[in-house]
Amino acid sequence: MDMENQTRVLELVEKVGKENVVVVLGGAEAEASGLAAETVTTGDPTFAGPLTGVQLELPVYHIFELKDIIPEDIWEDQVSMMEMVLDVDEIIKEVATYRERNGG
Repeated sequence: MDMENQTRVLELVEKVGKENVVVVLGGAEAEASGLAAETVTTGDPTFAGPLTGVQLELPVYHIFELKDIIPEDIWEDQVSMMEMVLDVDEIIKEVATYRERNGG
């Protein structure tokens, strides 16, 4: 997760409280999605951004995990093509690993 997005997440948490924030990722690769999930749960693993050492422990999901709650027409228009070409199971597994480490 780049520094700009880390700053946005941190500012939002400071403004509304972490109990009011859920992170939804849309990365195309399991490893990148996992790094982003790790960043918003246990802190920036690259030690380069504003979330270095900041354990927000935010609930984090990949958009693929939310298919059942997204209207079908929106899913078809916005996500379905990527669902067909990406390793959905691997991405979900990677993100869930960090969420489950934090009791989510």
